[in-house]
Amino acid sequence: MYGNKADNLIRLRDSGITVPRFVVIPDGGKPDDSFTEGDKMYAVRSSCSAEDAEDASFAGQFDTYLNVKAGDVPAKVEAIRRSFARAEEYSRQKGLDVSSAKMNVIVQEMVDAELAGVLFTSNPMGLLNETVITAGRGLGEEVVSGRADITSYYYNLTDKIYYYEGKEDLLSNKLVEELISLSARIKEILGDYLDIEFAIAEGKVYILQARPITVLKTDDPLILDNSNIVESYPGISLPLTVSFVDLVYSGVFRGVCRRVLKNDRELNKHSDIFLNMTGHANGRVYYKISNWYTVLKFLPMNRRIIPVWQEMLGVRNKNYDNDDVAIPWYVRVGTYFNSVHEILSAPRNMRKLDKIFREVNDDFYGRFSPSMKPHEMRVLFDEVKAKLFDVWDVTLLNDMYSFIFTGLLKSKMRKKGKSDKEINELISGISDIESMKPVRAMLKLALDKDDMTSEEYCREKKEYITLYGDRNLEELKLESRTFRSTPALLDARIDSYRADMDKLREMYDNLTSGSKKTAGKGFIAKRCALGISNREISRLNRSRIYGIVRLIVDSLSIHYAKQGIIEAEEDIYYLTINEVLDLTSKPADMTSVVRERRNMYEIFRRLPAYSRLVFAGKEFDKSHRSVNSYVKTNADDELAGTPCSGGIAEGEALVITSAPV
Repeated sequence: MYGNKADNLIRLRDSGITVPRFVVIPDGGKPDDSFTEGDKMYAVRSSCSAEDAEDASFAGQFDTYLNVKAGDVPAKVEAIRRSFARAEEYSRQKGLDVSSAKMNVIVQEMVDAELAGVLFTSNPMGLLNETVITAGRGLGEEVVSGRADITSYYYNLTDKIYYYEGKEDLLSNKLVEELISLSARIKEILGDYLDIEFAIAEGKVYILQARPITVLKTDDPLILDNSNIVESYPGISLPLTVSFVDLVYSGVFRGVCRRVLKNDRELNKHSDIFLNMTGHANGRVYYKISNWYTVLKFLPMNRRIIPVWQEMLGVRNKNYDNDDVAIPWYVRVGTYFNSVHEILSAPRNMRKLDKIFREVNDDFYGRFSPSMKPHEMRVLFDEVKAKLFDVWDVTLLNDMYSFIFTGLLKSKMRKKGKSDKEINELISGISDIESMKPVRAMLKLALDKDDMTSEEYCREKKEYITLYGDRNLEELKLESRTFRSTPALLDARIDSYRADMDKLREMYDNLTSGSKKTAGKGFIAKRCALGISNREISRLNRSRIYGIVRLIVDSLSIHYAKQGIIEAEEDIYYLTINEVLDLTSKPADMTSVVRERRNMYEIFRRLPAYSRLVFAGKEFDKSHRSVNSYVKTNADDELAGTPCSGGIAEGEALVITSAPV
């Protein structure tokens, strides 16, 4: 009726939101006797109906007056009406018709603010699940105009974590949470994407005005989610790792969809999806979860498969777009037959893949030498990529095979009255899975060390590194050190085990003694066990592939440092995989590129880790001059995590203050 500013204030006031006393003076009207108190000061601002246009911003076109005495209110009202001439000129430039626009004026009691600011319910830069609060001392106009020193708070609505940028921490944790809670109430009244001005006096929050954020496009958000992938890439990952992850996942998913669609025309239509299965922001790796759902929708019975997939990956936010992917009906019919065939063929294809991997792995280590020239290492990399990356998609089909039969087994056992605890014990009881072999071998090496000569120990250690040297903490980060890249790490780990021999023997006995458990003898149980076993084999082989790439990169870093391409060997991890490979044939000075990325990563390391980021468009990295602090809102006596099973667990708590070397 009066324009967004005034109408919104009326709605907020009528909904119980604390708004300073105000009156709206309609277009052509005059102030009444409501504002004749000689000891009060007022704010006089426009509420023109033209300001509601979605494709134009009238910010700054109309005057605003603060700390106006009662007797001066009529003059300021007229001054605001005269500023409408500027809007007419702006409208002509934009091709807008404002001939029917009404210039209404809001007169509002001033709040003697100690702190004031603006809250954007979503970051206007295009981050939808991040609220930005900008605050400063004094009046809100000083903050908005930039005349006051400000502190900005960035609050992730998914994780309830925030950090601030500025000279001082102006808002207490209590005030930040109060503003977030208040903005949630206002969103229920006015909509999701708002620009809210507030003032704080004597600890009380007043809402001065609220209006839509018109710059955000929210119809097709991009969602980054770290469910499951954070286990492989915790914390910060450097550019080399990030780019290599993109390369691997794009190839794997394109291969899977080729098997399911068996139609190159349809495949190429969706190539932008396959090439963007992972994303990265602020130096952290995520799944582009919306693209994962698109790929899963190619599968038959996807509405049953997706919940199973969500459970297996630990996806917390299970909402997704239910619309099917638009593909011709005959292609859709074909996906049913193709998917069933490919998934049921997964065990056989996994055996073939393991055989291929062993051949490629043996061939690589038989040919590789650190003395090879960079272009020769590039040839080796390309050979490994062609032989393994292009067929590695079967591991994803095996994951689906495992998810399906695990889900069927759980459903079957629940019908038999089994508890979640019993079901999880059954599934996790698959004996002799590949992932435990490196642990048992290391414990045995530590136990037997006293019974071996120095030569025998060195030989056994070398054998261990040959088999399992690529398994270590954060092994899928190319910048991480493994037992193969740094054998001294293995000596240190063994020495740490041997510090308590009784504990060591107990650990080894627990892993090797006792009756072997199985997932069951039925058809479904056997298929579940087979899928999980093959999955563990592929995970071990995957770490070995990363070991091959790490060895090539480490060797290239020595060459590049000697040539002056980079200043230090470790600088290579600040380059992308394509940059590293291109330098083998076209050397170039990359020192300035490395320095710039190092500076970026110094900021990234200070940012909190987010489980989910929702972008209005393409993902982007945060850009700050400094990040001063971040605060988790969890109470000090609370722990947060992702549950992996139901029921109650009991046991001794072990506090780990640092990761073992």
